[in-house]
Amino acid sequence: MASIAAGHGPRHLKESPTPEEVAAWATGLERMHARIAPHFARREPRARALAYLRGLLGPIERKNGWQLAEYVGDPTPDGIQRLLATYEWDADAVRDDLRAYVVEHLGDPQAVLVVDETGFLKKGTKSVGVQRQYSGTAGRIENCQIGVFLAYVSLRGHAFVDRELYLPQEWAEDSARRRDAGVPAEVPFRTKPQIARVMLERAFAHHIPARWVTADEVYGNDRALRLWLEQRRIPYVLACKRTERVWVLTARGPAQIAVATLAAHVPANRWHLLSAGAGAKGPRVYEWARVPLRPVGEPGTGSWLLVRRSLTEPTDLAYYVCWGPAATPLRELVRVAGVRWAIEEAFAQAKGDVGLDQYEVRRWTGWYRHITLALLAHAYLTVVRAQTRSDSGQKGGRGRAQPHRAKP
Repeated sequence: MASIAAGHGPRHLKESPTPEEVAAWATGLERMHARIAPHFARREPRARALAYLRGLLGPIERKNGWQLAEYVGDPTPDGIQRLLATYEWDADAVRDDLRAYVVEHLGDPQAVLVVDETGFLKKGTKSVGVQRQYSGTAGRIENCQIGVFLAYVSLRGHAFVDRELYLPQEWAEDSARRRDAGVPAEVPFRTKPQIARVMLERAFAHHIPARWVTADEVYGNDRALRLWLEQRRIPYVLACKRTERVWVLTARGPAQIAVATLAAHVPANRWHLLSAGAGAKGPRVYEWARVPLRPVGEPGTGSWLLVRRSLTEPTDLAYYVCWGPAATPLRELVRVAGVRWAIEEAFAQAKGDVGLDQYEVRRWTGWYRHITLALLAHAYLTVVRAQTRSDSGQKGGRGRAQPHRAKP
């Protein structure tokens, strides 16, 4: 499919868009670019940013410097490289606009914030933060960078609202490598859960409408993160390892017990068949149970262990530590646990559709600039898709009420 720049719509939307849809897509992208334009002091980088977004949304096989340059009509990638490396503009300010854009179009008080990480495979040792480390993307230890991301998931769609590069301790303590890669002096070593806390602090400081936080075991096993969320009265459903020990009330008083041990003693009549949401092959149905935790807590709140059991492999269990309003039904905890998979879909879309992982930068500034613009392009696609589905539903005459839609 041709591109917005060439008078066509974003790739991966519709094979035969109407002229009206094409015009709306192009106008929407320009309107989104107008949001971030004030962060570019000069005309040339402003124009380059719009061209870069068009390239990320365009039908380019690889979103690298040469192919993006060819797409926008440049003889060399020098202009692309200047946008990512030397022009004066603040990627964090653009990130704030990204968050506002996502909330404006996808905002929902029942939304869930999802924390997760993804790996970016790299060669050599010069790219900022690169080292041999476990990559969930590859499923093994690889030479890679790790980015920690915060996604916003609502009934209207899901998109990213924040990002941080994980700087391994070896990098954080090496002044020469930091200097060569342009890592700011004020950036310390942070664990991934500590990075998650920084992003969540930003989100809630800007009053993001969200009811829950969810994440995988890397974050659920961090008791400091769980306590921080509880102190701020932010409900959560966080995956944890089977060996994670939690406080429960026993016949002998409070004790710490591994979650796998608790799950093994759940009575048969306490398991419930529930769907964790739609999957590629239909509803994701499992058996679920929950066990009350911690006998002492704030009035009106509850703490639970949530256990998921496979229907076909009864020994295949997953565990979640949960905290929230005391009256929270089991079905709601299951819903939030299932929402976490949305970020995996978002990563696949951002990498496949807008080249999130196809950058050729080595330094700190370049990584943040490319990633932020790629997330902005992905958010734009998400909004357009949501509006296309809404319009199709309205034309279908099903009579269902459609949510309010702001223009992209």
